Formats: sequence, C-alpha cells, structure tokens
Amino acid sequence: MTHIPPPAEELRILDGELRQLDARRALLLTRRAWLIGVLHSAPVPPPPPPRRPETTAPSVQNVLLVLGGILLTVAAIAFTLVSWGHLGITGRAVVLAAVTLAALATPVALLRRGLRSTAESVAGLGLALTVLDAYALHEAALPGANGTAYAALASAVLAGVWAAYGQGLGALLGRPERAAARLPLRLPLPAALVAVQFPLLLWAIAAGAGPHTLTGALLTTAAFDTVVALRVSVRSVRLVAAVGAYGMGGWGVLAAGRLSFEATGPSAAARAAALLAFAAVIALGTAWRAPRVDLAVGTAVTGGLLLVAGLGGILRVSLPADWTVVGYLVCAVALLTVVRGPLPEPVRLGLAWASGSVQALAVVSALPPVAVALLGPAGWAGRIWSGAPSDIRAAVTAGTPWPPDAATAPLVLAVVAGVSVWALRTTQWRPQAMTGALVLGWATALVLPATLELPYVVGLFALGLTAATAVAVAAYARRAPTAYTATALALITSVSLSFLSLTSRPATLGVLAALTALFAVAAVKVRPASVWASTSLAGATALACAAGAAAGWAPAHTALLVLVVPCGAALLAARLDEPGTTTAVEVTGSVAGLVAVGLAVTDPPLLALVLALCGVIAAGTAVRADRRSVGYAATALFVLATWVRLGSWGVGAPEAYTLPVTVPALLVGVVRRRRDPLASSWTAYGPGLAATLVPSLLTAWGDAHWLRPLLLGAAALLVTLLGARHRLRAPLLLGGAVLALDALHELAPYLVQLAGVLPRWLPPALAGLVLLAVGATYEQRIRDARRVREVLGRMY
Repeated sequence: MTHIPPPAEELRILDGELRQLDARRALLLTRRAWLIGVLHSAPVPPPPPPRRPETTAPSVQNVLLVLGGILLTVAAIAFTLVSWGHLGITGRAVVLAAVTLAALATPVALLRRGLRSTAESVAGLGLALTVLDAYALHEAALPGANGTAYAALASAVLAGVWAAYGQGLGALLGRPERAAARLPLRLPLPAALVAVQFPLLLWAIAAGAGPHTLTGALLTTAAFDTVVALRVSVRSVRLVAAVGAYGMGGWGVLAAGRLSFEATGPSAAARAAALLAFAAVIALGTAWRAPRVDLAVGTAVTGGLLLVAGLGGILRVSLPADWTVVGYLVCAVALLTVVRGPLPEPVRLGLAWASGSVQALAVVSALPPVAVALLGPAGWAGRIWSGAPSDIRAAVTAGTPWPPDAATAPLVLAVVAGVSVWALRTTQWRPQAMTGALVLGWATALVLPATLELPYVVGLFALGLTAATAVAVAAYARRAPTAYTATALALITSVSLSFLSLTSRPATLGVLAALTALFAVAAVKVRPASVWASTSLAGATALACAAGAAAGWAPAHTALLVLVVPCGAALLAARLDEPGTTTAVEVTGSVAGLVAVGLAVTDPPLLALVLALCGVIAAGTAVRADRRSVGYAATALFVLATWVRLGSWGVGAPEAYTLPVTVPALLVGVVRRRRDPLASSWTAYGPGLAATLVPSLLTAWGDAHWLRPLLLGAAALLVTLLGARHRLRAPLLLGGAVLALDALHELAPYLVQLAGVLPRWLPPALAGLVLLAVGATYEQRIRDARRVREVLGRMY
C-alpha cells in the first residue's frame, strides 16, 4: 500500500528535490562555460591552403611548343647528316624545299587562327631549316668552296631572308600597319640581327686580313648594331642589337687598344688610333642619341677615353719613354677644349669626366717620386751628421733607388694643377679646385729639386722656400679649407726638411734656426696662431738640442740649454691674450721641459738642478691669477729636485726627504686656514704632518738606537700640545697617536721581559678584573666617552 505523506511534508520534499536539481544545473553550466573558454583560447589550426597549379597554361603551352620545335629541328639535322646520301639530287632538292616552305608557310595559317605561340615555334623550325638548307647546299653543290667565305655569304643571305620573312608576314596577313608597329612574330628579326654579326668578320678572316682589318670589321658590325638599337622601336630587336653592339664593340676596342699598345712606329700607331677614333665616334654617337642621361654620360666617357688612348698612342711612339704620361695628359687636356663646344650637356659632362680620369691617372703615376721626396729623408735619422751628399736627390733617397721614368713628374703635376684652376674657374667647384691645385703645386715644388738633381744646399733652400710659400698662402687665403691645407703642407714640408738637414751640423743648425724664425713670424701674422707658436717652440727645442750636440756637450748639460725654451714659453704665455694660443704655448713649453728632464736623467746632480729650474718656471707661471693651480706642480718639482739631490749625496734618512714636503704643505695649510676659517684641520695640516710623522714612525720601529725615537717623540709631543692649544683635531690626534706608538715601541722590550717573569694565570686574572671594573662603572665610562667626543667635536 502506497504511503502518501501529508501536503506540508510533500511540499517540503518537492522543494528539496528542486534545490538539488538547481545545484546540479548550476554545476553543469559552470562546467560548460569552462569548456567553451578552453576551446576559444586554444589555437585553431588554419585550414590547408588550396592547391594551386605550379605553372600557368600559357607557360605549359610555350614549353611544349619549344620542345616540339627542338625535336623537329634535331630530327631535321639528323636527316640532313645521316639520310641525305640515300636520295638523289632531285629528291634532296624536293625534300628540302618542301619541308622548308611548309615550315615557313605554316605560321601564316596559324596566325590567322590566333595561334601565335604555335606559329612562333613553327617559324623557329623554319629558320633552323634554312640554316640546314645552306649547309646542305654547300655539301652537295659547292663542296670545293672556301668554308669561311661561304659561311660569310650564307650568314648575310640568311639575315636578309629572315628579315624579309619577318617584315613580309604582316603584308601577307593583310595588316601592314600592324607589321610596322608590332611584328606578327617576334623571332625572325632578332634572328636576322644575330646572323648579321658574322658576315664582315668571316669575310675578313676568309680574305686573310690582318689584325687592323679584323678589328675594323668588328667595329663596323658594332656601329650597325648601334644604329639599329637607337632607331628601331621593337624591344626584342633593340635588345639583341644592344648586346651585339656591346659585345662586338668591346671586342673591337680591346683589339684596337692592344694594337695601339704594341705599336712600335707612327704608322702602326696611327692605324690603331684610327680604329680607336672610329670606336669613339660610335660611343659619342650613342651618347648624342641616347634616351637616358646616365647612358649618355657613360658612353660619352667611353668615347673620350678612346680618343685620348688613340691620340696618346701616336705621341707615345713619337716621344721618349719618360714623356709617355705627358703625351696622354696633353690629349686629355685637349679634350677639354671640345667640352666647350656646342654639345649636349650629357656629352659635355662625359667628356669632362673622361679628361679628369686621365688627369687623375697621370697624377697617380707621379706619386712615387713625391713619396720618396717626402719620406726618404727620414732615413737620415739613423746616421746623423754622416756627411752631406753631392746633390739633393742623393740626400732625398738616403740610399733608396729613385723611381724610374720620373723625369716628367713635376711637369705632370704642374699641368694638372694649372688645368684644374683653368677648367673650374667659373664653376661651383672652384674652391675645391684651388685647394687641389695648391696640393699639386706643393708636390711639384717638393719633387722638382730632386728631379733636377740640384746641389744639396740649393735643394735645401728650395724646400725652405716651399715651406715659406705655404705659410704665405695660409696667411692670405680667403677660404678656410685652403688656409688649413696650406698650414698642413707647411708643417709637412718643415718635418721633411728637418730630416733632410741631418746630413751635417751646419745644415741642421741653419735649417732649424730658419724654420724656428719662420714659424715665429707666422705666429704673429697668420691664424691660427696656436699652431705656428707651438711649431716655433718645437723648432727651438730641436735647435737647442742640436746646438748642444754640435758644441760637444753631454746630454745633461744640453738640458740646461733646452730649458731656455720653457722659460721663454712661460714669459710669452704671460703676454698673450688669446686663450687657445696661451694654452698651446704652455703645453709646448711643458713638453720642452720634459725633454730637458729626459736629457739630464743620467746625471743626478744636474737632474736636480733641472728639476729645480723647472719648478722656478712653474712657480713664476703660478703667479698669474688664472694659473694658481700650477703652484702644485711647482711644489712637486721642488720636492723632486730635493729628493734627487739628497739621493745623489747618499742620504738615507727619511726625514731628509719628507721634511721638504711637510714644511711647504704646512705653510699652504696656514694660508688656507687664514683665507677660509671653516676649512678642516685635516685638509689643511693632515697631509703635511702625515708626510713626515708616518715614515719616521715606521723607521723608528725598526731602529735599534735611541736618538730617532727620542726626537720623534719630542716632535709628536709638540704637535699634540699645539693641537690641544689651538683646538685642532688633526694635530692632536696624529701627534697623540704617533707619541703613543713611539712610547709603546720604547716600552716593548720591558713588557716582553715582564711577560716572561709573571705567572701565566696573571693575565687572565687582570683581564677579568678589568672587565669587572668596566662593568661596574659602565655608565660613568659612557658619560666620559660622550664628553671626549664632544670635546673633539668642538675642535677643527
């Protein structure tokens, strides 16, 4: 029997079931939301890309047609070479004519149906068959004819036939206007142009022509290709013509250049020059009609170089070997006169670049003697005053060989310098041209004395005049680049001239004196004065060293003479107003002082004197308000001088070395405290006191006698009392510490003896008593320590 609960109980049961269902549903919805989030966050792999064909239908068609044409051509060749003999003359003629005419006629029908690609393939087969026809004709009908001459005739006939075939297709199709604008077939005309490349060359070879005729054939073919490339509008034809023009023309130019280079007489050189001139006309004609500016400029440069090469070749065989570069240079300069004629701007620019290139090569050929003239004198540094040579070339080379064929190097440099100024006088490049002409003129003056083998003294005078001229140019130049270049050239010349003067004592002294005076005058007249002043002082330093060596002085005694330079530099710097020049003069003077110190380092007494004199110069400089910091250097120099003097006397006491440091340091500290009452005593007196007390204390600890510890203790006591009297922290603590350590040193032997007498239990007992006493009076000790700290804190 089914039990039915009361309504209230049943309602309670239903509510419980519904609550369970709601909780389960909420759990399931939460799980569902989490699963959706996971699916959304996970990367979804992209669908695979659709497969695309690797080639297009027209490409497949072209490949198939080309392969078909190739196979048919191979078959025709095989038939001609293998099966030809099985047929008679009539059969041969019928087969060849029928196959060739069919191959050439089929493209007409294919073009009318719009099958252009197929027509191209069949036409290619037909053109190949015409070549086989020509070969078959020679083998069958003309077996005894010269092969090269027949090939020349056949290539000319085939070129005409192919060109007529390509042009006639348009008329056959009834569209002559299309034949003129866009050829029905792209292959016949380019093929005809390829065939045109061979007739002239093959005819010349068949006729046994010489190299000049062969080169003329190449250049004539290149000229025809150039005309076609410039006048024909069909792109494929222009491309083939351009390739032919560059190929045949380049081959011809190389051959003509070799003929010009190998020519040994005016006649051969003139014929080679005619060929090069022909090539130049082709290049210049191309530049005149070129559609692009860059192509016009490039071909004009080529044409200009070919003209120079041809005319220069004639001059080369007519002049001595030394004048070869001059001959080509004259032709390059003459080319500039053509530039000023009524020519298109790209052509003028290309000819100018060609002329400039030849001039640059001429300058490069003149650089070896310039390098020898500039760097060769450095070889005298290893054999100073070994004797002056007879002429300036022997002095310049210093045993190295003079470059061959360098007789015209000065002329080349001078001509290029003059042409640079003349050609660019009205252009925006005039400043650069003036600077380049200045460098070239300087190089001319540098190499000219050695080239002429002038006497040694005359050569020195010429180089000195070159340096003076560079200084004058730097003085009167209106533009900064030219002035800076002239300054650099003057300095370079002076260095080379200084090395060149090392051959003898009089030359060295005279050159160094002249350069010193020259740069001293330049420092007054020319800007920047800092460069000239420093150079003049450097020359004076070298002159002082040379004068001392010439007088037979030892290096240490020469150092006293060198000190005149830093002394003069200090006096000069005090009178200058320009900060840059003042600094340069002082730095150069300091370097001269270091040179003097280096010379005197082998003689300690003189070294001490030199250091002291350097200190005097530094102290004099420190008198100036803006050079107070030099006083530290003066003090250091004085101290070093004192130490060197004491070392030369054999003094070993450290106080002798430290007291000269302590006394000036304490004086400086007194002055500083007077100027700045808030300055700490550690800063004012600490370094000076430590300089003597610390080394003396270290020495006293190792001294077995009683005098040094006694004197050190007395001095430390005095310093401690002074510190306490004036309430100065540094003297009080330093003096007290040294006094305590010194006393400990004196008591150490007795403490050691006492430690040996006392029982071993006594030290631990005493330590325990001390700890008890300190613990019992801990607060009193704290108050005493604070009181001591306050007292020290009130000190300076």
